[in-house]
Amino acid sequence: MKCISCEGKYDGDAGACKQCYEDLKAKVAFLAMSNRYPLTFCTDVVLHASDDGHSGGPARAMAHEAVLASRSPVFKALLHNETKEIHIYELSLQELVAEKYQLHHLKDLCQKFLVSNLNWDNSLATYTFGHDHNDKQIIDAALMLITNNIEKLASSDEYADIKRSHPQLVIKIYEHIVASSTTPSVQALLLEELL
Repeated sequence: MKCISCEGKYDGDAGACKQCYEDLKAKVAFLAMSNRYPLTFCTDVVLHASDDGHSGGPARAMAHEAVLASRSPVFKALLHNETKEIHIYELSLQELVAEKYQLHHLKDLCQKFLVSNLNWDNSLATYTFGHDHNDKQIIDAALMLITNNIEKLASSDEYADIKRSHPQLVIKIYEHIVASSTTPSVQALLLEELL
């Protein structure tokens, strides 16, 4: 049978494989606990991140040592030394990169969210984000949508901004379109854009 969560094959008919079932069970337990106690209850770690353009200096977030340590080997090592404040100034709080802190489950959830909410209005921003974070699944999904809508997107302000700020990404878009398209109108549009 196919797991509805990870889409892997497993023996049984419960709807989810054992690993996904255990993950879901843990999430339900955590959510049930968070209904009894606010998430700010008994926080014991402070995360400092870049200000991300906000006035007032570096951003701070309160967190739970047990949650961080149990979900990330990197945080576990940092917190092992009884550190109660963690400085992550290369990132904003919104960009606590799951890959760097080995929060693979969080990264997978974010990746699925971005891909499932992809549309032609946000495809260029998502494509750029995918490249910024070296995420092949996001890049491929966005690139497919961009390729299918290049005639609409090529005249947008966002596309003009990407041409100025990330010309290497525009070249990758063109390479993908040329490699996958034999339509003369699309090839003519690309040639016009390049000249």
